[in-house]
Amino acid sequence: MEWLLRTPLWFWQDGTVQSARPISLRRFYSVAQSFPGVGKLQDTDRKVRSPFRPPVSSTHDWIGPPNPLSNLRPIVYHIPENESDLQKRLRHLRQETENWNDDFWTKQNFSFRKEKEEFIISQLKAEGLTPRDEEGRRRSLDSEVMAMFYKGFLDTNRVRHSSYNNEWYRRNFTITMLMARVALRNIWRTVTKRNNKNNSTSTT
Repeated sequence: MEWLLRTPLWFWQDGTVQSARPISLRRFYSVAQSFPGVGKLQDTDRKVRSPFRPPVSSTHDWIGPPNPLSNLRPIVYHIPENESDLQKRLRHLRQETENWNDDFWTKQNFSFRKEKEEFIISQLKAEGLTPRDEEGRRRSLDSEVMAMFYKGFLDTNRVRHSSYNNEWYRRNFTITMLMARVALRNIWRTVTKRNNKNNSTSTT
């Protein structure tokens, strides 16, 4: 299902989030095959990630509205002028990590909602109740019964969450190291240009 979203975007500058004017953004979110045993997402939930790209003149990363499936905000990373191989490697890793993170939480949230709904229906059925009451309102379970579901879901997904955390730490460590290398090269380039400029002024 296609839809056009007009909403404010934000960009990152000097360590703070700055607001930008609203833009039209066609949002389709990427959904890969669900984990084994989880089932398949509905066709209406299968969306493709937005092809939106900031203007060429943009000098900032752009942060969009949350993906309603993963609850994560998409980021379009700025491509600097004369991008070095190291900068490109960093940008690609950050973008790939964002896609990987969005994909994981899309699947995980879908699995959570699906299993939660099945649990509620099964508990109501065991009590001889329908999902809705006589007035059409959805029935709910008390907190103690739902706590059983939450604990069971965490226990079932413990290995998956542990693997996710390990991969998340690994990716972020690599990204941090690459960012440090890029920053050091930029500092070195600035110092070198300044020295060359001073030397040129001295000789004249």
